[in-house]
Amino acid sequence: MNERRAQRVRARIEEAFRDAGVTGRLAAVDVDGGRGIGVRPDEPVVLASVMKVPLLVALHRQAAAGTLDPAERVVLGPDDRTAGSTGLAMLRDEVAMSLRDLAALMITVSDNAAADALFARVGVPAVNTVLAELGLRGTHVAGTCRELFDSMESDAGVADREELWAVLDEPGMLGRLSALDPARTSRSTPAETAGLFAAIWRDEVAPAAHCAQMRRLFALQVWPHRLASGFPYDDVRVSGKTGTLPTIRNEAGVVEYPDGGRYAVAVFTRSVSTAAVLPKADAVIGTAARLAVEYLRTAGG
Repeated sequence: MNERRAQRVRARIEEAFRDAGVTGRLAAVDVDGGRGIGVRPDEPVVLASVMKVPLLVALHRQAAAGTLDPAERVVLGPDDRTAGSTGLAMLRDEVAMSLRDLAALMITVSDNAAADALFARVGVPAVNTVLAELGLRGTHVAGTCRELFDSMESDAGVADREELWAVLDEPGMLGRLSALDPARTSRSTPAETAGLFAAIWRDEVAPAAHCAQMRRLFALQVWPHRLASGFPYDDVRVSGKTGTLPTIRNEAGVVEYPDGGRYAVAVFTRSVSTAAVLPKADAVIGTAARLAVEYLRTAGG
C-alpha cells in the first residue's frame, strides 16, 4: 500500500515539475525516523551555491578541532572580493570581518565574496576531505565561486558576466558551459544533500554546539520564494540554502513542524529557458518539497 502511495506522490511531483517547465530531482527524508521518498534521488546534480553547505561544515569541523579560530578577522579590499549580486560584492570600501560573520553572509544571502574568503582559509581540498569522511562519495566541490564563474566566461568565450548573460541563448551555448555539467563542476545527488542536512540536524557532522550554529544560519536565510513557499505557516520553520546558475534552481534544507517532525529535503531543477526570472520554476521547489514531506508525515500512520 505504501509503495503505491509513494508512486502516486512521485507522479504528482513529476507533474508539478512539468507544469513549471523544469526537470527536477528530489530527495526527502524523515530526520529522526529515516523514512524517505525520492524522484531520481541518486542522479548527479549541479550544486551551484549549495556547495557552500559542505564549506560551512568544514569550517566548523576545523573550528571544533582548534585549527581555526572563527573569530579570526579577514580584511577584504574591493578588488579582493569575488563578484556577486549580494553581500560584500555590493560594497565599495575595505571590509574587515570575522570568519564566522563571513559564514553568516555566505549562508543567509549566498555571498560569493564571503564564501571565497572562507575557501581561502579552509581550503577546497579540506572540504572534499570532510565529504569523504562523511561518506558522501557522490558529492564533490570542484573549486571556488570565482573559479566557477571564470569557467563560464572562458567556456563561453566572453569577457565578463554581462556579456555571458547576453549569449546564453545562442545555439549550443549551454552545452559548452562546464558549470552546468555535474561531471565537470561541483556536484552531489539529492539523496546525499538531504542526508547531509539530516546529519547536521542530528548533530552528527560536528560537535552539537557547532551544528546548532549551522542550523541558526540556515534558518536565517532570507529567500522565501523556493523551499519556504511550500510551507506558508507561522508554526512551521524552514531552513535552507539555495543554489542558482543559468537554467538551474536548487534548494536544500530542513522543514520543522511544531509536533517535532523534522524532514530534510533537497530539490534540484533545470529549466529550458535561460531567463533569470522564472517564478514558477522557483515555486515548484516548494510545491515538490511539500508533496514529499506530506507523504512522509503520513506514510507511517
